[in-house]
Amino acid sequence: DVSVVVQFGGQTPLKLALPLQAAGIQIIGTSPDSIDLAEDRERFSALLNELGIPQPENGMAVSKDEALEVAKGIGYPVVVRPSYVLGGRAMAIVYDPAALERYMVNAVDASPERAILFDRFLEDAFELRVDALWVAPGNGIIGGVMEHIEEAGIHSGDSSCVVPTYLVADVHLQTIRDYTRRIARALKVVGLMNAQFAIKDDKVYVIEVNPRASRTVPYLSKASGVPLAKVAARLMAG
Repeated sequence: DVSVVVQFGGQTPLKLALPLQAAGIQIIGTSPDSIDLAEDRERFSALLNELGIPQPENGMAVSKDEALEVAKGIGYPVVVRPSYVLGGRAMAIVYDPAALERYMVNAVDASPERAILFDRFLEDAFELRVDALWVAPGNGIIGGVMEHIEEAGIHSGDSSCVVPTYLVADVHLQTIRDYTRRIARALKVVGLMNAQFAIKDDKVYVIEVNPRASRTVPYLSKASGVPLAKVAARLMAG
């Protein structure tokens, strides 16, 4: 029998989890279905709605006309990005329909197989990220809550971050911890999970959740003195 870990290689191995399982390979740690639940935009949005956890208004489009309708429904400004690229490439903040039309014509290759993703742009929001260790059916620890120092680029991975946070009220930190725990339990995470949050007008929103190690795990491990990746590997191994 062959078993593999997909939680330590960034985003690409997560996309391989279901095909690997279909090929008869055992995935150690979080199940491929739970990975898909977190990574599939529509399934994850439905999960957050079920849990009563806020997320920015969002949508998908596969044509220019559909894009204009989706953006109108969300309200400008919107963040637009192709679903088929990583790391913030071809991402833009669009403030009006004319700019969106230019984006759809010049920047992307939209088709039914290559959807464009839309999110309401939370202007002047505080962005935070959490690395957590979890083991099903629902026990775990939060390794740390980090606050981004903007603006350092077009993608959250370009930003510096600090721990502990420096401009976040305790009530919001408690909310972030609560949302992290509830999402980890719902996803039945085994190993590491990374979550990104935004605070806008005193409301905490979930931006995204990835059931894998993030780029901040080494930094947070040094800051906390806890070898998060090593502990996660032991959790996944049982």
